[in-house]
Amino acid sequence: MEVTLLGTGSPAGLPQPNCPCAACAAARGSRARAATALLIDGALLLDLTPGAALAAARAGHSLVGVRQVLLTHPHDGPAVELPAGLPSAGRVPDGRVLTLISGHRVRAVAMDHPGTGYEVSSPEGDRLLYLPPGGAPAGVAEGRAAYEMVVADVVGRPDAIARLRAVGAIGATTDVIAVHIGHEVPGGPELDRRLAAAGARTVPDGTTLVVGEYHAVPDVPRRTLVTGGARSGKSLEAERRLETFPGVLYVATGGTRQGDEEWAARVDLHRDRRPGSWRTAETCDLVPLLTEDGPPLLIDCLSLWLTDAMDQVGAWDDVQWRESGETALRKKVAELVTAVRETPRTLVAVTNEAGSGVVPATASGRRFRDELGRLNAAFAAECEQVLLVVAGQPLVLRS
Repeated sequence: MEVTLLGTGSPAGLPQPNCPCAACAAARGSRARAATALLIDGALLLDLTPGAALAAARAGHSLVGVRQVLLTHPHDGPAVELPAGLPSAGRVPDGRVLTLISGHRVRAVAMDHPGTGYEVSSPEGDRLLYLPPGGAPAGVAEGRAAYEMVVADVVGRPDAIARLRAVGAIGATTDVIAVHIGHEVPGGPELDRRLAAAGARTVPDGTTLVVGEYHAVPDVPRRTLVTGGARSGKSLEAERRLETFPGVLYVATGGTRQGDEEWAARVDLHRDRRPGSWRTAETCDLVPLLTEDGPPLLIDCLSLWLTDAMDQVGAWDDVQWRESGETALRKKVAELVTAVRETPRTLVAVTNEAGSGVVPATASGRRFRDELGRLNAAFAAECEQVLLVVAGQPLVLRS
């Protein structure tokens, strides 16, 4: 089954008309995207967009053989002129199955957002799932075989990908194609990096893909360290890297601080933006979590883990540090690093860059700064990917 993406952009396209944002300004040439529409085996058109016939011609195809035109979402703006010879566009009621004369079967999938998703099966049995902009399946039964290809709004609805992964509808070999791409995220390498973290990719308008044909699925780094300064956006970046995965265990090493309203507000902010399917554990006992099998871990953050570890060994007292604290702390760090090296789980950890500012005035402050630098270096050495976040912009240090 061949799928030609006549467009891969949001309903307003990219760049959006009269939009002065940086993403739209950079969306030129191959980075420009028309509204998403799919042509399947020349027989089925999913979403009718302006210029569909011209887009098909540029891609080396014709709409002459199209037998069915289906819409996935309400189309705003003026009516789109129907190219000559095309059947009228329509929608299939949720749950109904439509069989085309070409042998394709189309099943309408209910969404949690205005619109309809379509599962398309080829005569040979390959299956594709196409979701509308802003939409996620309202319910997906467990035990279904994984789709060969999923075409969806990965940037706008990462939780849709998580839902499909949770029930096995997206497997290790599923080709996840991101469409409905707007100006919410910078294009180019940054878009590619974010999608790769979700095990997805995007392609230029006019690309023809073969459903079921082998394609190297983007490798999701199994261990990632995200570092940066205060309020740099490092925690948000870490959360983005796992937002398309179900059942993530968020490990908060800061615990609770009775009577500290500012700390409570910080905790609430983090909790509110996390997906509802994630679980939270407040602990600094990381080694057992890293040792056991389970869903992905997000540890936030290593600097608070180090604070707790230094508390336990009496590292703040100069005499105790010299007599036993330093040796005890080195042992704790070595155990953690070994657990990271051997963990079977996908792991994203957050830490702080504490050595780029003013030199601490106290010996204990300088000790913490030095030990955090050592911990960060040892932890990063065990990670496939290391990111530095500066002013909300992630810089790849290792990949």
